[in-house]
Amino acid sequence: MLDFKQPEIEDKQWVDDCFKYVKSYNCEYTFGNLFVWSTSYLTKICEYNGFMLCRWGRDNDIKYSVPIGNGDFRDAVEKLIDDAESNGIELQIYGVTENYKKLFDEYFPGRFSYSYDEGFNDYIYSVEKMAELKGKKYHGKRNHINNFKKNYPDWKFEVLSSENIPECIELHTQWIKNHEDEADYSYEFEAVLKAFENYEKLGFCGGLIRAGGKVIAYTMGERHSDKLFVTHFEKAPADIQGAYPIINQEFTRNCLMGYEYVNREEDLGLEGLRKAKQSYYPEIFLEKCVAKFNG
Repeated sequence: MLDFKQPEIEDKQWVDDCFKYVKSYNCEYTFGNLFVWSTSYLTKICEYNGFMLCRWGRDNDIKYSVPIGNGDFRDAVEKLIDDAESNGIELQIYGVTENYKKLFDEYFPGRFSYSYDEGFNDYIYSVEKMAELKGKKYHGKRNHINNFKKNYPDWKFEVLSSENIPECIELHTQWIKNHEDEADYSYEFEAVLKAFENYEKLGFCGGLIRAGGKVIAYTMGERHSDKLFVTHFEKAPADIQGAYPIINQEFTRNCLMGYEYVNREEDLGLEGLRKAKQSYYPEIFLEKCVAKFNG
């Protein structure tokens, strides 16, 4: 039997060691992402023969992630097959990118079927392009930023720290109040608070925009690999023109220039979010699928 447990901050080192061998730019393959959402999704992890195994959910609604690590991939998948069988459920492995699909087809020919949903694909951008916003297609973004600077001449960028995090929590709380009629944001806010409470231990990096002495936008995320940074959270008032474009650009310029790409995660099929992510013209639209074991 696999010994699954809820992720704790002390698990970061061994999970990070496994993620060194990840074969994908998938935004989910970071310890911080697992950790901050673990309470909301009932995430459990297990260390098995050099791999990090992960599942989430309860009762008959349990889903799995691709085994990540260094060792016998076939054996690790077979352990997931056994675990699903012992729980009386159908094995479904989420976040399967092309590299891992090839492994499933190589080791388990004909035994997995695949389904796709565009809402769960990742938007991955060039850091250089996000920092410069050059050319015709970014004309609108530059206009929004210029208008913001004109309307808020005292604006400034700050790196997130223990001193200004409480102001970011206050901003996020107000953002939820202004959007509470649209959806339930309690799970997201729980994850945000967990991220802030463990900000330094998780190795997160973030920034904010201050104008008129108040924080009006913030963002944060973490390193995925030498080439890739993942942005997990970003909030700003919708009624402040240019707030989102300027926090995006300034954070990229000040904190991400050592990376080649930034993964800004999925659009979850939400029309407004999809439009916003597409407006930055991703370099890579990372296709992810669900692999279902056919027995």
